[in-house]
Amino acid sequence: MSEALQQVQKLEERMQRSIIGQEDVIDRLIIGLLANGNLLVEGLPGLAKTRAIKAMAKNMEADFSRIQFTPDLLPSDVTGTEVYHQSAGTGTFRFEKGPIFANIVLADEINRAPAKVQAALLEAMEERQVTVSGKTHKMEPLFMVMATQNPVEQEGTYPLPEAQMDRFLMHVLITYPPVEDEIEIIRLVRGEETAALASSAGDEGPKASTDAAAASIEQEAIFAARAEIGAIHVSEASERYMADLVQATRTPDRFSTDLARWIDIGASPRASLALDKCSRTHAWLAGRDYVDPLDIRAIAHDVLRHRLSLSFEADGDGISPDKVVDEIVAQVALT
Repeated sequence: MSEALQQVQKLEERMQRSIIGQEDVIDRLIIGLLANGNLLVEGLPGLAKTRAIKAMAKNMEADFSRIQFTPDLLPSDVTGTEVYHQSAGTGTFRFEKGPIFANIVLADEINRAPAKVQAALLEAMEERQVTVSGKTHKMEPLFMVMATQNPVEQEGTYPLPEAQMDRFLMHVLITYPPVEDEIEIIRLVRGEETAALASSAGDEGPKASTDAAAASIEQEAIFAARAEIGAIHVSEASERYMADLVQATRTPDRFSTDLARWIDIGASPRASLALDKCSRTHAWLAGRDYVDPLDIRAIAHDVLRHRLSLSFEADGDGISPDKVVDEIVAQVALT
C-alpha cells in the first residue's frame, strides 16, 4: 500500500468520525477530490451536506471558505473586485480576492443565486481562474468546489441550466440515514456539545488542538495520489464500455423502447471523461492498479444522473434519472 493511499484512508477515517451513516457520500467526496473535479451535493435539509464538506476541509492542510448563495448576491461577492487604495497623495487599484480563492470552497444552496452569480462561480470551476477588469487571477493548484442544493423549497430559486450542470464531475445524492445510525448521530452531537462546553470552561483545550493537528492531511499526499491514479491501467474493453454507456444516452432507441421514451437529450463527452476519471479513482481506492467494470458501474449514477434531460413523458410517469441509469446499465453489455 502506497503512502498516498494510507494518507487518503486516514482522511476518510477522520471524516467518518464526524459523519455517521453517510459512507457512500464520504466516498464520493474523496473521489471528487482525487479526480480533481467539482461536486454538486443534493439532499434534504439537515442531512449533513455542509457538515460533510467541512469535515473534509477540517482534516486537511487546506484553506476553506463558505459562500452562502442568496438572491441579492453579486458576482464580485464571489470572485472579488478591484478596490481603490490611496496613499501619500497617489492612488492605485488593487485586486481584493473573493471567497472563491480557497482550496476547498463550499457553495451553499447554489440554486438560490441568480444566473450571473452562478456563471461567475462556474467559470472559476471550469477555467480555474477568474478575470476581473481585464486581469486574470489563477486559482490554487488544489482547488475544489462543492455546491449544495436542497430538492425542496424551490420557490425563489434559480435552477442550474443543463449546460452548467454538466460542468460538475458528479451529482451526489444524500438520503436519510438508517435508524441505528441516527442513534449514533444523537450520541455524536451530544458528545461534541459536551466537549465544547468543557473547552469553554478551560478544560481539554490543549488536547483538542493536538488532535486537530494530528488529523491534518498534507496537500502533497493528494497530489501524489493523483499521480498514482493517472497510472491506473484502463483496458480497451473498459474504455469501450464507458463510451457505450454514454452513447446509450444519445441513441436510446437502439437499446430499449423505455429508454427511447424517457430520454430527450443524452450526455456530452464530459460524461465519458468523468467516467474515466472516477472509475480510475475508485479502483485506486480499492487498492487495484486497473479498472474493473464494477468500478464503472459503481460511479455511473453519480456521473450520469445530472447529465440526462428526461422527457415530459418520463416526468409524468415519475421516472427518476437513477431509474434511467439503472436501465442503461442493464441494457449495455461489456464487449
